[in-house]
Amino acid sequence: MLKRLSPSVLLIASLALVAGACSASGSGAAAAPSKPAAATSVLTNVTVAPAAAKKITHIFVINLENESYAASWGSKSPAKYLNATLRPKGALLTQYFAIGHVSLDNYIAQISGQSPNKDTNTDCIHYTDFVSTGTGAYGQALGSGCVYPKSVLTIGDQLQAKHLTWKGYMEDIGNSATQPKTCRHPAIGSFDSTIVASKTDMYATRHDPWVYFHGIIDSPACKTEVVGLPVLTADLASAAKTPNLAYITPNVCDDGHDAPCKDGRPGGLVSADAFLKTWVPKILASPAYQAGGMLVITFDEAEVGKGGDSSACCHTPVSPNSPLPGLTGPGGGRVGALVISSATKPNTTSNTPYNHYALLCSLENVFGLTHLGFAGAPGLTCFGKDVYNAS
Repeated sequence: MLKRLSPSVLLIASLALVAGACSASGSGAAAAPSKPAAATSVLTNVTVAPAAAKKITHIFVINLENESYAASWGSKSPAKYLNATLRPKGALLTQYFAIGHVSLDNYIAQISGQSPNKDTNTDCIHYTDFVSTGTGAYGQALGSGCVYPKSVLTIGDQLQAKHLTWKGYMEDIGNSATQPKTCRHPAIGSFDSTIVASKTDMYATRHDPWVYFHGIIDSPACKTEVVGLPVLTADLASAAKTPNLAYITPNVCDDGHDAPCKDGRPGGLVSADAFLKTWVPKILASPAYQAGGMLVITFDEAEVGKGGDSSACCHTPVSPNSPLPGLTGPGGGRVGALVISSATKPNTTSNTPYNHYALLCSLENVFGLTHLGFAGAPGLTCFGKDVYNAS
């Protein structure tokens, strides 16, 4: 074990009003300096990963939506493929927690280690630039807003700097008749029209964390690395074409967010399970996975209205910009996660507490990267021998 020093827009807005209380999930971050300064990502030293993790060369992450641990993994779960077919193939992380509510703050945490602010904590209905007032502990950008400055890094930046590869595969990103087919996002300062899905376009900007960083959207790489889900089929054809990190986001029907869906499908865990049944066999059969792959399936948050809660774990420091990320509590609730790899013994469980920051820490360890943001906070546990337990 490694130790490390669809609600309506009105509902989202109203829930945000309760986020002013104090969190009980850890110690507070440093206060903003008196003179504003540009935010800078602080990189903490990488923890040596277990030997089994070093055999992993390609990681696939699939995020589903808005289900509590009991709903997804319990005996009454309608996700039969997830539980009956996939769960026996790997390790179920029973104490895996989300960061906050509603959605976006969780996705951003997974790829950057940045904690929620008042805008990301309400899904950035208006797509605004992040206004920085300085840098807090563990590289936390102090301030508020949606699109972080170039100085705030993601794991994509880290991989590129190490001459490794990444892609975000976003279902329906190319379905708009008027918007770009890749790297799709609202104009700075405008309303995010994807907050409400349509029958033919169920892409959600708020589930695509890559487009909330100027280091990504201002780079030519965004057009080639933040792409539609169909590209994954071609990329899986060879290990050379498959990125080292494949970050997969279904549309708001296939991720289970909507129920029912705009196109008449049931949504929820039923549609999410169908998505997994279509795509996971392709991933597990791919040359990249066979040569050294790891698949992580988790959920962004345990939606309170669907039996979830706002609990937290893992000694995560209090967010300096949104001290109550769960709106009614310190976190996004218990969601669970499944890890499948050749380094992971089938049909096992781990009760070690993990969260989305711990996932980032674990991905960085596999690729020998330093830790971004709260992925480097003291007391956080990254995946260890409880997950890489096959040897």
